[in-house]
Amino acid sequence: MTPDPDPRPAPGPEPRPASPPAPSPAPGDPAAAPPAARAAHRRDLAAVAACALLVVAAALIGTAIEHANGSLHVNWPPLYASWYPHLGPGTPAALAVAVVVIVHGPSLAARLPWRRLVLTGWAAALLWTGSLALIDGWRTGIAERLTTAYEYLTVIHRFDDAGAALRDFTHHILNNAPDHWPAHVAGHPPAAVLTFVGLDRIGLGGGGWAGVWCITAGTSAVAAVLLALRALTDEATARRAAPFLVLSPAAVWVGTSADGYFAAVAAWSLALLALATTRPAPPRSPRAGALLRAAAALASGLLFGLTCYLSYGLTLIALIGAAVLLLTRTARPLPLLAAGALAVAAGFTLSGFHWWEGYRLLVERYYQGAAAVRPYAYWVWGNLACTVLITGPATVAGLRRTLAGAPTALRGLRPSAGPLRAPAARLAVLVPAVLLAVLVADLSGMSKAETERIWLPFAVWLPAACALLPAHRHRRWLAAQAVLALLLNHLLYTGW
Repeated sequence: MTPDPDPRPAPGPEPRPASPPAPSPAPGDPAAAPPAARAAHRRDLAAVAACALLVVAAALIGTAIEHANGSLHVNWPPLYASWYPHLGPGTPAALAVAVVVIVHGPSLAARLPWRRLVLTGWAAALLWTGSLALIDGWRTGIAERLTTAYEYLTVIHRFDDAGAALRDFTHHILNNAPDHWPAHVAGHPPAAVLTFVGLDRIGLGGGGWAGVWCITAGTSAVAAVLLALRALTDEATARRAAPFLVLSPAAVWVGTSADGYFAAVAAWSLALLALATTRPAPPRSPRAGALLRAAAALASGLLFGLTCYLSYGLTLIALIGAAVLLLTRTARPLPLLAAGALAVAAGFTLSGFHWWEGYRLLVERYYQGAAAVRPYAYWVWGNLACTVLITGPATVAGLRRTLAGAPTALRGLRPSAGPLRAPAARLAVLVPAVLLAVLVADLSGMSKAETERIWLPFAVWLPAACALLPAHRHRRWLAAQAVLALLLNHLLYTGW
């Protein structure tokens, strides 16, 4: 018999154990991103760095100009503010709100029922804005903001006869007119001051109630923008944008300035227009759906008319409204929209105030004051540095992505191209329309300085671009937004 073979292995080097496979990157890990995504992130950071340099240049050059001849009429260019490091009673609350939104905001925005998300967004913005305002204390941050010599509450007593005051309104706009209006009253149509007259008449007089009104109404713009985004893009895009709309540095000026309230009125006008053009009819009730769209169009027109009588410059909101109509490819709401706006205009005209005459006199008054010496050559780009500060680094990164897709999206608006369906493409039409309105306002020369509050009605829309940022980086970008807002409010004493 042949012996059995030796079961032992032949002599030689022992085989090495197989090395364990490298762990796969977690889905949220930036290492999992393909090279194209990492390159896009580098471009985001480059855009943020470029805008940071713009802010630094505006601060250094503006400070040199102001020290040389005082022509800027601001203490901490490009902002109307003063260097004043401080803490306040709102500091702990502001820090707490920031942490909660950074940590839980993206996940809550993804899973909350839609209606609850809209209300939660408004409530969170109210807490964020109110706590930032309270860093300066109740009196300085809220109750006395609208009682200074430049503000609306100083002339409430002159509207005991509102009809006579309206008929006489334009006679007091110029600086050399008898009993001329304070700067903000003269600089706006009378709906602005009439708002505070109305609050006073119903028992909510004084700076405290006025400040609470501006913060509460102003933060509702978050809800309006969310509704508009859902209608014009899709719900997922609106949900991704929600935490950025809440944690915006613009909240520093929404609390407390009347321009925050103006921003909300304009935002609701556009949101209602979006609903009028896109809201589907309820099941089994096409007539009810048509009535809802008609009501939304009429209400949008009424609010647009009110917007134009709150601030002359906010007629530029029509550019964003035009983008809404382009996106939805319909003109159906226009007759009711025009009817609502004309009803407001007719009411003021019949009461004795003529918008065009008021605007003509405002331009003359504008150049009777600081605007006569504020250099256009500085403010035409210094204003853009202000916009960077009120919208934040995350918005800059989102805008870079939005503008990168804008040429393709705009080509898609050609009649032969069919409707734009991709949410990112639709956002790439809406956001540039907001930027166009800002650019027109800037080039007009009627916004030299103080645009951190004057442009709030445009600034509340720009964080929508953050919906295009990659989800795994949202918390980092939100942290950058919060840090900027907290630094601004703790290091500076803002004039509004």
